[in-house]
Amino acid sequence: MPPILNAQELSKRFGATALFEGIDFTVSEGDRIGLIGPNGAGKSTLLTVLAGEQEPDTGDVARRKGARVAYVRQEAEFSASSTVRSVLAAAMNRSAVPEVEREGLLRDAAGRAGFADFGTEAAKLSGGWRKRLAIAEALVTRPDVLLLDEPTNHLDLAGIAWLEALLNNAAFACVIISHDRYFLENVATEIVELNRVYGGGLLRLKGSYSRFLEGRAAYLEAQSRMQDSLRNRVRTEIEWLRRGPKARTTKSKARIDTANELIGKLRDVDARSQVTSAGIEFTATDRETKRLVELEDISLSFGMKKIVDRLNLLISNGVRLGLVGPNGSGKTTLLRLLTGELEPQSGSFRRAASLRVVYFSQARELEPGLTLRRALAPHSDSVLYQGRVVHVLSYANRFLFAAEQLNQPVDRLSGGERARVLIARLMLEPADLLLLDEPTNDLDIPTLEVLEETLLEYTGALVLVTHDRYMLDRVSTSILGLDGRGNSGAFADYSQWEQWMRQTAAESDPAPRNQKRNAEAPREIRKKLSYLEAREYAGIEERVEAADERVRAAHAQMEEPKIASDPAALTAALKELEEAQAEADALYARWAELTEKVG
Repeated sequence: MPPILNAQELSKRFGATALFEGIDFTVSEGDRIGLIGPNGAGKSTLLTVLAGEQEPDTGDVARRKGARVAYVRQEAEFSASSTVRSVLAAAMNRSAVPEVEREGLLRDAAGRAGFADFGTEAAKLSGGWRKRLAIAEALVTRPDVLLLDEPTNHLDLAGIAWLEALLNNAAFACVIISHDRYFLENVATEIVELNRVYGGGLLRLKGSYSRFLEGRAAYLEAQSRMQDSLRNRVRTEIEWLRRGPKARTTKSKARIDTANELIGKLRDVDARSQVTSAGIEFTATDRETKRLVELEDISLSFGMKKIVDRLNLLISNGVRLGLVGPNGSGKTTLLRLLTGELEPQSGSFRRAASLRVVYFSQARELEPGLTLRRALAPHSDSVLYQGRVVHVLSYANRFLFAAEQLNQPVDRLSGGERARVLIARLMLEPADLLLLDEPTNDLDIPTLEVLEETLLEYTGALVLVTHDRYMLDRVSTSILGLDGRGNSGAFADYSQWEQWMRQTAAESDPAPRNQKRNAEAPREIRKKLSYLEAREYAGIEERVEAADERVRAAHAQMEEPKIASDPAALTAALKELEEAQAEADALYARWAELTEKVG
């Protein structure tokens, strides 16, 4: 069957800047493609081209006859008068869904997204619920391909789990731009990285995100060996050219042309290999005080909603506290208490004298009309960073901004670029206590990795609110979890908090415990093998050994210098390695499944 979407030789420029050039991209039945790449690589633009909302400069996108494509943008906006029902009804009307199917489809999509009241005003929903509604709006069109641009932004952890389950059980194909590494690991069956470091403008590998990282490392290592080989050949040719060969013979002319071609090829490869990342580094003060903030029996409400009840918390130097909870549970409100902006209703709240607090708000607020130059250096053309005077251009370069962007208004910057501006401003303020509210939104994966390393090296105290489970696990030394009903608890890691939330939900479930146990009992009954399964089980160990041998042979082939220096052969070798590894993984999974049945 032909692909649902087949894009060939796509190129797109904005002014003099090329986002991508000559790339091919296909989407077939059952694909769950994670689309990653650095900020500015053109991921969102590629999605709009695939959706038909923007034309490429060159190339075209062929869509299978009758195929429906739905596109969910990063930011979900709805008119003031619209309700959950009217938004979904309008989407079905645009897609010409038969009248007789509409009510059932609407109830199914809204129910799966968690909406109980279809009359709720869409514009008054929180960011997470607006995102759920935007996804439900796409689902009612019954798409063959769903295009999602940063769908986990604004979703809380429960919302991310809902979306993972939805996509894993969906019949449609999907392409998802995301920088949430756990989400990619749990959902994607294929990863595409859009990046100019690759010869074709992108690298596409089958498998999960962790499998992609392994494949990319092998690819880049092979490309590095190819680059070294090419550099040696160019060095030989340059030495020959310096000897002044006469261009009178056909053979000499051909070699001169070949030498120039190799020099040009090396220049292109070197240019592609230059990978840059933002230079993020927060500075702690030299304060020796250990106990920075103490909360004793604190109770805090916001309006009629109880945030915490009788909370005890000590924040000392070196603590990296992850703050988690559902949307609306009061995480940002608790941060405002720590800044001193809010007072508790009861309890004792003590802060160290002259405590220096730096707060990164998720609002991404920058003064409209302000230029990048003035956003970074308000009063002059230099900043004071770590005791040194640094020119604003050098400081901007540290965050991957070019000289021509200095006079650009910040409201024209992308979400990721605005986040980098705010982080750059915060880095100029030494802090005893660093409060970060959703710092990961809109940041690409390389920048996230730099941010994580910086936070791990930061010697002050940190309170981190994020829905990025990978960052929580890597950075936090402990977790403070809120349940949205005023209850809180201290946990060693994110998974422990998640278990507590499940237990809390189970205890509030009105179904009797013995009824739940009886409902789950059939799952514990071990099945015996059928005749065909028994035959399969008898020979599967031999098949696993053969698959392992194929993987070893594929790795050996990748290491051959002949292969590493030939791009076409390298691509073929990578494909063989992916297929061999996929076969081995599938056999191991099947072996485990049959072994489980045997008991």
